[in-house]
Amino acid sequence: MSNVLPFRARPRTETIDIKLHHEDAQVLDVTERIQAGQADDRRQVKRVVLNEFISAHVFVPGRGLLRIVLKDIHEKGLAFEIDAREGQFGRNETLEVRFYMNHETYFKFNIQVMHVQSNEDDATERHGCQFVKDTINDVALHHFIGFLQNIAASLRTDKGDRTVSNIYS
Repeated sequence: MSNVLPFRARPRTETIDIKLHHEDAQVLDVTERIQAGQADDRRQVKRVVLNEFISAHVFVPGRGLLRIVLKDIHEKGLAFEIDAREGQFGRNETLEVRFYMNHETYFKFNIQVMHVQSNEDDATERHGCQFVKDTINDVALHHFIGFLQNIAASLRTDKGDRTVSNIYS
Protein backbone atom coordinates (compact mmCIF):
# COMPACT_ATOMS: atom_id res chain seq x y z
CA MET A 1 0.00 0.00 0.00
CA SER A 2 1.38 3.36 -0.93
CA ASN A 3 1.08 6.78 0.75
CA VAL A 4 -0.30 8.34 -2.44
CA LEU A 5 -3.99 9.19 -2.44
CA PRO A 6 -5.77 8.42 -5.70
CA PHE A 7 -7.79 11.22 -7.31
CA ARG A 8 -10.82 10.34 -9.33
CA ALA A 9 -11.48 12.07 -12.58
CA ARG A 10 -14.29 14.57 -12.29
CA PRO A 11 -16.82 15.16 -15.00
CA ARG A 12 -16.25 18.35 -16.93
CA THR A 13 -18.47 21.27 -16.09
CA GLU A 14 -19.99 23.61 -18.59
CA THR A 15 -18.61 27.13 -18.90
CA ILE A 16 -21.08 29.86 -18.23
CA ASP A 17 -20.68 33.27 -19.79
CA ILE A 18 -21.39 36.04 -17.32
CA LYS A 19 -21.87 39.47 -18.73
CA LEU A 20 -21.19 42.31 -16.35
CA HIS A 21 -22.77 45.73 -16.66
CA HIS A 22 -19.88 48.16 -16.98
CA GLU A 23 -20.20 51.83 -16.08
CA ASP A 24 -17.65 54.29 -14.84
CA ALA A 25 -17.49 53.40 -11.18
CA GLN A 26 -15.89 55.50 -8.50
CA VAL A 27 -13.16 53.68 -6.61
CA LEU A 28 -12.99 54.61 -2.96
CA ASP A 29 -9.74 54.30 -1.05
CA VAL A 30 -10.68 53.22 2.47
CA THR A 31 -7.13 52.71 3.64
CA GLU A 32 -7.20 55.76 5.91
CA ARG A 33 -10.49 54.69 7.48
CA ILE A 34 -9.19 51.17 8.07
CA GLN A 35 -5.97 52.45 9.61
CA ALA A 36 -7.90 54.88 11.82
CA GLY A 37 -10.18 52.04 12.91
CA GLN A 38 -7.20 49.83 13.67
CA ALA A 39 -5.61 52.61 15.69
CA ASP A 40 -8.86 53.00 17.63
CA ASP A 41 -9.11 49.23 18.14
CA ARG A 42 -5.66 49.03 19.71
CA ARG A 43 -6.75 51.42 22.45
CA GLN A 44 -8.53 49.89 25.39
CA VAL A 45 -10.07 53.17 26.44
CA LYS A 46 -11.92 55.94 24.64
CA ARG A 47 -9.84 59.11 24.46
CA VAL A 48 -11.03 62.69 24.17
CA VAL A 49 -8.57 64.96 22.41
CA LEU A 50 -8.27 68.30 24.18
CA ASN A 51 -6.74 71.45 22.84
CA GLU A 52 -6.82 74.07 25.59
CA PHE A 53 -10.42 73.17 26.47
CA ILE A 54 -9.93 74.10 30.08
CA SER A 55 -7.08 75.67 31.95
CA ALA A 56 -4.86 73.08 33.60
CA HIS A 57 -1.91 73.49 35.92
CA VAL A 58 0.48 71.25 37.85
CA PHE A 59 1.41 72.27 41.36
CA VAL A 60 5.20 72.31 41.73
CA PRO A 61 6.30 72.53 45.40
CA GLY A 62 8.51 75.54 46.00
CA ARG A 63 7.58 77.10 42.66
CA GLY A 64 3.79 77.26 42.51
CA LEU A 65 1.54 76.48 39.55
CA LEU A 66 2.95 75.50 36.17
CA ARG A 67 0.56 75.78 33.22
CA ILE A 68 0.26 72.58 31.18
CA VAL A 69 -1.32 72.00 27.78
CA LEU A 70 -3.68 69.02 27.87
CA LYS A 71 -3.44 66.86 24.77
CA ASP A 72 -5.93 64.10 25.56
CA ILE A 73 -7.78 62.50 28.43
CA HIS A 74 -9.34 59.09 28.97
CA GLU A 75 -10.65 56.89 31.78
CA LYS A 76 -7.22 55.84 32.95
CA GLY A 77 -5.14 58.98 32.48
CA LEU A 78 -4.14 61.95 30.39
CA ALA A 79 -1.34 63.40 28.29
CA PHE A 80 0.00 66.92 28.59
CA GLU A 81 2.87 69.04 27.32
CA ILE A 82 5.02 71.67 28.96
CA ASP A 83 7.63 74.00 27.54
CA ALA A 84 10.99 72.23 27.30
CA ARG A 85 12.64 75.14 29.13
CA GLU A 86 10.64 74.11 32.23
CA GLY A 87 12.31 70.69 32.20
CA GLN A 88 10.41 67.47 32.62
CA PHE A 89 8.87 65.43 35.40
CA GLY A 90 10.35 62.07 36.28
CA ARG A 91 8.84 58.68 35.55
CA ASN A 92 6.64 57.47 38.46
CA GLU A 93 6.54 60.98 39.93
CA THR A 94 3.15 61.86 41.46
CA LEU A 95 1.76 65.30 40.59
CA GLU A 96 -1.20 67.37 41.74
CA VAL A 97 -3.17 68.69 38.77
CA ARG A 98 -5.75 71.47 38.90
CA PHE A 99 -8.48 71.89 36.28
CA TYR A 100 -9.68 75.49 36.32
CA MET A 101 -13.27 76.08 35.22
CA ASN A 102 -12.69 79.84 35.33
CA HIS A 103 -9.90 82.07 36.65
CA GLU A 104 -10.44 81.07 40.29
CA THR A 105 -12.58 77.91 40.49
CA TYR A 106 -10.85 74.56 40.13
CA PHE A 107 -10.85 70.94 41.20
CA LYS A 108 -7.70 68.97 41.80
CA PHE A 109 -6.60 65.35 41.45
CA ASN A 110 -3.39 63.33 41.40
CA ILE A 111 -1.60 61.70 38.47
CA GLN A 112 1.50 59.54 38.13
CA VAL A 113 3.91 60.11 35.24
CA MET A 114 4.30 56.93 33.17
CA HIS A 115 6.46 58.17 30.30
CA VAL A 116 8.03 61.35 28.95
CA GLN A 117 8.86 62.18 25.34
CA SER A 118 10.85 65.18 24.16
CA ASN A 119 9.67 66.95 21.02
CA GLU A 120 12.54 69.06 19.73
CA ASP A 121 10.48 70.47 16.83
CA ASP A 122 8.01 72.13 19.20
CA ALA A 123 10.44 72.51 22.13
CA THR A 124 8.00 70.66 24.40
CA GLU A 125 8.05 67.72 26.78
CA ARG A 126 5.03 65.39 26.48
CA HIS A 127 4.05 63.46 29.59
CA GLY A 128 1.77 60.41 29.58
CA CYS A 129 0.17 59.95 32.99
CA GLN A 130 -2.27 57.70 34.77
CA PHE A 131 -4.74 58.80 37.42
CA VAL A 132 -3.92 57.85 40.99
CA LYS A 133 -6.94 55.89 42.19
CA ASP A 134 -8.81 56.46 45.45
CA THR A 135 -7.51 59.98 45.95
CA ILE A 136 -9.17 63.37 46.23
CA ASN A 137 -11.90 64.07 43.65
CA ASP A 138 -11.64 60.59 42.09
CA VAL A 139 -15.42 60.41 41.62
CA ALA A 140 -15.72 63.98 40.27
CA LEU A 141 -12.91 63.29 37.80
CA HIS A 142 -14.64 60.10 36.59
CA HIS A 143 -17.87 62.04 35.94
CA PHE A 144 -16.00 64.90 34.27
CA ILE A 145 -14.33 62.46 31.83
CA GLY A 146 -17.74 60.89 31.14
CA PHE A 147 -19.10 64.34 30.38
CA LEU A 148 -16.26 65.02 27.93
CA GLN A 149 -16.77 61.67 26.20
CA ASN A 150 -20.50 62.26 25.85
CA ILE A 151 -20.15 65.67 24.23
CA ALA A 152 -17.05 64.89 22.14
CA ALA A 153 -19.14 63.74 19.16
CA SER A 154 -21.03 67.01 18.93
CA LEU A 155 -18.22 69.50 19.52
CA ARG A 156 -17.70 72.06 16.76
CA THR A 157 -14.92 74.50 15.94
CA ASP A 158 -15.84 78.18 15.81
CA LYS A 159 -14.38 79.65 12.64
CA GLY A 160 -15.60 83.16 13.34
CA ASP A 161 -18.98 82.73 11.69
CA ARG A 162 -20.80 83.94 14.81
CA THR A 163 -18.68 86.96 15.65
CA VAL A 164 -20.78 89.99 16.49
CA SER A 165 -19.52 93.33 15.25
CA ASN A 166 -20.15 96.78 16.72
CA ILE A 167 -23.89 96.82 16.28
CA TYR A 168 -24.53 99.80 18.53
CA SER A 169 -21.82 102.15 17.30
